Amino acid sequence: MSRNFALVPAAGSGTRMGDDLPKQYHLLAGRPMLRHALEVLCASPLIQRVFVVLAERDDIWERFDWSELGVKLSVLRCGGPTRAGSVLNGLLALSAFAKPDDWVLVHDAARPCLSSAQLDRLIEQVGHDEVGGILAVPVADTLKQSGQDGRIDATVPREPLWQAQTPQMFRYGLLREALEQSGVVTDESGALEALGYRPLLVSADASNLKVTYPADLALAEKILLDRKEA
Repeated sequence: MSRNFALVPAAGSGTRMGDDLPKQYHLLAGRPMLRHALEVLCASPLIQRVFVVLAERDDIWERFDWSELGVKLSVLRCGGPTRAGSVLNGLLALSAFAKPDDWVLVHDAARPCLSSAQLDRLIEQVGHDEVGGILAVPVADTLKQSGQDGRIDATVPREPLWQAQTPQMFRYGLLREALEQSGVVTDESGALEALGYRPLLVSADASNLKVTYPADLALAEKILLDRKEA
């Protein structure tokens, strides 16, 4: 029977946050952002192991206590220069015990607001799919295409467009093959698409936001605090 593993690349510097502290270690509700991203994965009974991929010289991880996340969590110090490189290095490190048909759920360290309901929905729907799939949200805003002069060239139809989120869930063997063959990709689905596959879209919601800029921190913290009070 296939197992579910989670892989969280957390080797980036997060330069758009505007300071020297890597984005994944910024505090939200008193805890590092990365802690929130890992917590829901470690708490899921549907996931057997959770691996976090750190930069080899990351000296910040040890400043925090991660013991409450339990024995599921393992640290891999094999981060690469890009997100895709960190994911591939993590997959290579899993080769000793991951089988080709096992599932790997790759989740952003900067998405601290993933809910257990969203995670369960992804695993339930993708676990029966031949290709795999991702959490995503239909685009709601009107989209404009710009020209080189900074003016609008066209309004892009939004009906078929989705905003990709994570986790993105694919078979270990297929995902590794796709990333080994891919060029420049910004997510795991893109690597699969480059091989001709069409991953499944699993509807999520905007609460599973990615923290990119300082202003995003306040919104993410509000979501986390409101969820605890509910």
